Amino acid sequence: MKHKVKLKGALKLYLRWPALLSILFIVMDIRLFVYNRQAGIIGLFFLLLYIMASIIVYSTSRRRIQRELIEFAVNYGQLQMEILENLIVPYAILNENGHFLWGNEEFVKVIVNKKAARRNISNIFPEITEDRLPRDYDLKTVHIKFKEKYYRVDMRLVISENTGEHEFGIKNEISQLIDYNSIISLFLHDETDMMELEQKREEENLVAGLLYIDNYDELIDSIDDVRQSLMTALIDRKINKYLQGIDAISKKIEKDKIFFVFKQRYLSELKADRFSILDEVRNINIGNGQVATISIGLGIGRDTFIERYDLARAAIDLALGRGGDQAVIKGSDQEQFFGGKNVQVERNTRVKARVKAHALKELIEGKERVIIMGHSIGDVDSFGASVGIYRIAHTLNRKAHIVLGDMNSSVKPIEARFYTKEYEDDMMINSQMAINLIDESTLLVIVDVNRGNHTECPELINLAQTVVVIDHHRQAGDAIDKAVLFYIEPYASSASEMVAEISQYIGNGLKLRPAEAEAMYAGIMIDTNYFSARTGVRTFEAMAYLRRSGADSVRVRKAFREDLEEYKVRAAAIQNTELYKDVYAIAESQSEGIESPTVVASKIANSLLDINGVKASFVLTKYKGKIYISARSIDEVNVQVMMERIGGGGHINMAGAQLVDKSIDQAKDIIKAQIDTMIEEGEI
Repeated sequence: MKHKVKLKGALKLYLRWPALLSILFIVMDIRLFVYNRQAGIIGLFFLLLYIMASIIVYSTSRRRIQRELIEFAVNYGQLQMEILENLIVPYAILNENGHFLWGNEEFVKVIVNKKAARRNISNIFPEITEDRLPRDYDLKTVHIKFKEKYYRVDMRLVISENTGEHEFGIKNEISQLIDYNSIISLFLHDETDMMELEQKREEENLVAGLLYIDNYDELIDSIDDVRQSLMTALIDRKINKYLQGIDAISKKIEKDKIFFVFKQRYLSELKADRFSILDEVRNINIGNGQVATISIGLGIGRDTFIERYDLARAAIDLALGRGGDQAVIKGSDQEQFFGGKNVQVERNTRVKARVKAHALKELIEGKERVIIMGHSIGDVDSFGASVGIYRIAHTLNRKAHIVLGDMNSSVKPIEARFYTKEYEDDMMINSQMAINLIDESTLLVIVDVNRGNHTECPELINLAQTVVVIDHHRQAGDAIDKAVLFYIEPYASSASEMVAEISQYIGNGLKLRPAEAEAMYAGIMIDTNYFSARTGVRTFEAMAYLRRSGADSVRVRKAFREDLEEYKVRAAAIQNTELYKDVYAIAESQSEGIESPTVVASKIANSLLDINGVKASFVLTKYKGKIYISARSIDEVNVQVMMERIGGGGHINMAGAQLVDKSIDQAKDIIKAQIDTMIEEGEI
């Protein structure tokens, strides 16, 4: 098939000059005829001679001109290809799907495997996925690592299927020869040296750290004067040796607090050994029954050192809020947790409770109204703690309201006792009523939860100017950050226990009514699984206080008797329990026809721990489009860490999580994967 070469633009105009001059000569000859006939004839003779010569020259040289133009274009194209081929920067051309079309020698040297690249460039560079390819003429940059080298990849759309034109608007004839939609140019810029320098600079950054001895006062009080100095010396020796190993500069700022700094390059070592100093200090034993524990907070990632120190303070607060005996690394946008695998040591001193009670009293007296809120799908502990705060507010002559939404069935027998003439009609309100009531003169008290998105009405947190949080769950990284009073005690059995302690230091003649005492008593009883788990001296002291206030344990026990259908669901779940690795019980609880499926699931999880050899139990319930997981253990597995990894939380031996858009089988696979991961990491 023959193709005609069509001349365009300035070249076409240049080659048509003889025809244009012929027109000029014709006009000139006409003017000669007007002035002199003989001159016009002579001019006509030469005009015809010029036209004939032009036609002969153009017709005979046309093919030669075309041939020379083609040779020039080919030579010019070859020159372009040679320039690209010899370009010292790796350069390639891709189609719109990322398939490799062509690359210069430098690019081929980098990728080596051209066949894999032809399938798709992502086979060579996984970071360059199809969604990261340019779809317009704007420069698209991706940073990748390939064979121990770092590259900056610049990509730009060269020819689009919509216009068939080059990015600068020039018609590209290649589109007539190649079947494609779009062409993408790709440059690789080696930035290995720059990245290594950046990494070295990053490693030289100083990390701010704070180290606290969690239970210093209790530890010293538990031994005689002679051995106190020995215990202190042993702890200091362990800590100083550990800090010397990372070339840290340390300074004791208080008897139980140390500030230290070290270069960031040692941080990977600390992560690798999972902060072994935690175990080393815990293993110190001089014959007393008290175990020493420490908490560490590290701040990284900010530009200035003062900002890193602020992060370190936030990290140590988070570690202490989670019960201590752990290390927390806090960056500008994330936290990492290490340790915290053991049951927290109970503090026998009530100094903290007394201080928090005094602060709470001042906050309540400074407001006109108190709104109390627990977590979503409230339980007995959440309700009992709310009732306790309600009584404190009324004792201080302040109006109080409890926000209630969906409650599990176990709360209803306790809640029913408050719908009497002894209590105001607006004692219990819904979320919308609370939103309408809250203003600058309102104090918002949140109990039994420290994560905003898990509360009964998260909108209230943003609307309230003054927020108080009282909780016994380990603090998470996304805990409520605007609270003016944050009272977190992970060793406490329940929020009701904490509120019962606070109530005893409020003063003003505070006296719990029997219904209120029983609500708090019930909260402690349920959260301790009928006083069989996570109970300490202070738990029973709180129980004694509630008994003196009129709580009837028999009446509370009767309120929690099970329905026959719930009992059948429990039996069926236990019968069909799967033992993963022979020690992890995984069961499914049916929710159809059950008023409070999540409560039944927690009871099943507790029952599974009574089976010989079971280290931890996980019960899954599908309810309202979500998968609820109840996780329990006795002392060998930290289920709280496991649930945190999938978005939940709780206590070391009692935790839970919620999964969205998952089936029961998928949820079981997630739990099994977490068990395998934690075994590999040495967490369990």
